[in-house]
Amino acid sequence: MPQSILPFLMFQGDAEAALEFYRTTIPGTQVDRMERYGEGEPVAAGRFKSARLTLAGQEVMVLDSPPVHDFTFTPAFSFYVECSDEDEVRALAAALSHDGATMMPVENYGFSRLFAWVSDRFGVSWQLNCA
Repeated sequence: MPQSILPFLMFQGDAEAALEFYRTTIPGTQVDRMERYGEGEPVAAGRFKSARLTLAGQEVMVLDSPPVHDFTFTPAFSFYVECSDEDEVRALAAALSHDGATMMPVENYGFSRLFAWVSDRFGVSWQLNCA
């Protein structure tokens, strides 16, 4: 049986900026471990390589991949955030969608009091809900 299953976000050059954005935007986010590239690796020594962080109790792995890929993030996968109140939905939706996109604006869609679906400027998708 697996010991754990974690979301793994692979960025292309902006993982450290994303990490800092999440740390300052999502209350309670903490960086548990961070690694930088060393001498002899495929990118300049000292550049961000990977991290493990905790977002509201959920552990997440983050990598800055040196090869350029033909893919990026998709809304088919998103973080589902259970917010404590409507103000939190509004605040997170505004902060996360800044320079990103809004798929479903903050509204009552009938299945919850308030919901929003946004993607941040790095392309990561977030569903924000206040039941």
